Amino acid sequence: MLGLLRRRAASSPAATLQLFQCCYHRSSERLLPCRDQEVSYGLNWAIATRGVVVKDKVFYNLEPSELQKSGTTCAERLSGTPLHVKGNVIGGFPDISRGQFAKLLKQVTFHLSSISSLYVQDGAIGSSTECDAKVRVISDNPSAIMSLSNILQKTPDRAISHDTCPLTIYVASSISTNVRNALGSGTQYANGVAVADIERSSLILCGKAFADSAMLKDALTALAAPILSARGGLPVPGWLLSSGGFIVLLFAPVEVIKSCTEIQDVLVSTDSGVVISSKQSTVLFPTKSRAPQLFTKPATVVVVSSDSTDALPLVSKLSPGQAAYHFLAGYQDGKFVPAYNRAPSPFDQLALANSLFLHLKKDKTPTYLINAKSSGKQIDGKDLMRLIELAQSNGMTDSSKPEDARVAELKGKYRSFLSGKFGKNLPEEFSF
Repeated sequence: MLGLLRRRAASSPAATLQLFQCCYHRSSERLLPCRDQEVSYGLNWAIATRGVVVKDKVFYNLEPSELQKSGTTCAERLSGTPLHVKGNVIGGFPDISRGQFAKLLKQVTFHLSSISSLYVQDGAIGSSTECDAKVRVISDNPSAIMSLSNILQKTPDRAISHDTCPLTIYVASSISTNVRNALGSGTQYANGVAVADIERSSLILCGKAFADSAMLKDALTALAAPILSARGGLPVPGWLLSSGGFIVLLFAPVEVIKSCTEIQDVLVSTDSGVVISSKQSTVLFPTKSRAPQLFTKPATVVVVSSDSTDALPLVSKLSPGQAAYHFLAGYQDGKFVPAYNRAPSPFDQLALANSLFLHLKKDKTPTYLINAKSSGKQIDGKDLMRLIELAQSNGMTDSSKPEDARVAELKGKYRSFLSGKFGKNLPEEFSF
């Protein structure tokens, strides 16, 4: 019966439930080493709806000490793991067809249904109960659970059972050799591969992909964005900075953040990713203290650009339309990174900039532009922090430079890039 159930799981979750109910009572005594029989039944049922049928045991929401007893090893940190995305995303990541994803998912769920020990861990992206995205990890490897637990926010037991659209992460660490058949012979990978489906709210990790934290955060940010938006949040690729008892929303090139230890010291989280709701703000991934935290809405917004020609003033006050314009451009000394984001995103960049504009306009949030370069040189962390504190004091007036040849040339670069990428769709309020 369990063999039939596993074969059905990959193709028809609805049919799986009926079979699951029939066979559960005959095997429940060995299905789950769990404190609560009701939890055991409910958890196995919930896993079955994701196409995975428990063969023997499930270890649920283990603490780090318990994971270590289960044979967890410290996985070597990886980078550059291939990420394929099914769905309409911005960022130039390789696409995957519906058929390819279905084939890979069938392989992975069959594998997970055939092993004797499953590891299930619940978490969240964002720490607001009103505006977060719950996540369930189903894994064949306790080391993967440990790695993902360091990325996800903590969430109460059973919280995911009340969530209407949780994300699911499938970890199949031992079937990476079979991935080539599902993704095509041209796919190249050394240690594993990750495949995300925006519509299914699902992420498949094969091989050692679970050890690539940067890729995981990019994938989870993209998967969570539609859910956070549907719940009234505004997810943006920025940082929250806590200074003087106030919260600052910071948009900046990643290179600038990494080079300034003074900035890193006051960041709520060193990972990019913020969600702003009607009354609160929070980061997507755990804070330095590891405890979920909620903050007030940002009192100030700072947009950091880099311009070695000094056409941009060192610091200037922006209107909501100007802030959205500079955010959309993401200017970095001759290069443009729209919306300050190189990661995959299901949101159109112009739509995201417009949402930011409406948010700033509604709340009348003071916003400032800082040039991270002065006289052609990168300003140091202390000077950048001083400028942020100056902006935070909200005592500045508009210090825009008079238009000379350098300013006119930079304006032309902005206009040429944005009109070429977004055509005539820019709102009238957006300006340099």
